[in-house]
Amino acid sequence: MRVLILSHTTGYQLRAFNDAAAMLGIELVFATDRCHKLDDPWQDHAVPVRFHEPSVSLNAIIERHLQRRFDGVVAVGDRPVVLAALAANALGLPWHPVLAALASSDKRRSRAALAAADLPSPRFTVISASAAPNHLGFPVVLKPVGLSGSRGVIRANDEREYAAAFERIRALMSRPEVRASRTGLEDMMLVERYIDGREYAVEGVLTRGSLKVFTVFDKPDPLEGPFFEETIYVTPTAVDPAVLARIVDHVARGAAALGLRHGPIHAECRVTAAGEVFVLEIAGRPIGGLCSRVLSFRAPPSSSTAGLGRSSLEAVLLRHAIGESIDGWEREPEGAAVMMIPIPGRGMLKGLSGEEAARAVHGVTDVRITAKIGQLLETLPEAGSYLGFIFARAATGGDAERAVREAHAKLTFEIAAEITVNR
Repeated sequence: MRVLILSHTTGYQLRAFNDAAAMLGIELVFATDRCHKLDDPWQDHAVPVRFHEPSVSLNAIIERHLQRRFDGVVAVGDRPVVLAALAANALGLPWHPVLAALASSDKRRSRAALAAADLPSPRFTVISASAAPNHLGFPVVLKPVGLSGSRGVIRANDEREYAAAFERIRALMSRPEVRASRTGLEDMMLVERYIDGREYAVEGVLTRGSLKVFTVFDKPDPLEGPFFEETIYVTPTAVDPAVLARIVDHVARGAAALGLRHGPIHAECRVTAAGEVFVLEIAGRPIGGLCSRVLSFRAPPSSSTAGLGRSSLEAVLLRHAIGESIDGWEREPEGAAVMMIPIPGRGMLKGLSGEEAARAVHGVTDVRITAKIGQLLETLPEAGSYLGFIFARAATGGDAERAVREAHAKLTFEIAAEITVNR
């Protein structure tokens, strides 16, 4: 069996998919954004694609398919989801429809579709980077339409903060590396009313339109602005069962409203003090980066792999991609947490201490520092990465959360002031 994986070349998850495929005896073929003029620069025999050139990229994928057919498709990251949908449609493989993939990766389309489905949704408007009107009142949240995660997302409580946020986002959107992505959305911002409440994330998979929820994550740190840096995901959730049922129901309805049908989804929700659920976004892809390592699964009791140990999210998604039933696969019930290590300040990373002590904290299963010595670090809203990740497992989610916080407290990062050159 062969599965096509569409991703950026820098995706952390590629190794996890590689390891899972080797265990399952599945051959992976990567389609990644790289220079098409170089002859296999990474020596991985990947299909060279450019996400801003879907027609040319699709032809390259079809050509490889004709040499030896693919049995399934998976996308890692927001941009690859659309090309994966185009490829699946052309090759007759199950995946999210093209229009649904476009809606899930475009905040304008997503907001409109969710509102049209009568799901609770904040009032919003889309503005260009050349004008900054606000007719929604305050507080509001401004965010670039074409960026993902919390990058460029800023809360404004009055006109002064609104003007400052607008200029900061416009400067971010004018950066060469942002404009080089050529999403077609580089000059648009979404402005929406701020919804007060706690945030949750939902990880799951759709099979011909039916949603299977793997888990709902608590985000225990309040995300109230002015920036929205996600730090800790905890599972299982401690939310009230009635609210949990509403979260799952709203995500299922939201996925249907977007047209998502077959493949992984990752959703973000905000729940008010009154228990009203607002679906903020639903992406047609799995949880990003190394965060997927917080999840582990056990096989159905009747499976031939039952009792053989933990299975990764990537392994479950590969099984799903080749048409296997994953109905009986369930997340292991123990508590788990991941901390995306926040960047405390802008500057050059010069050193790190305390990693061994952090690893020794009871419950901590791994500490992965992904930032490199000498790397220029940025804080949100400009930042596009973290210092690394801390993982923990324990009897309860609360115990796992305490473990990652304790481990983080033992880490010290030496960050030097950025060297600027005057011209």
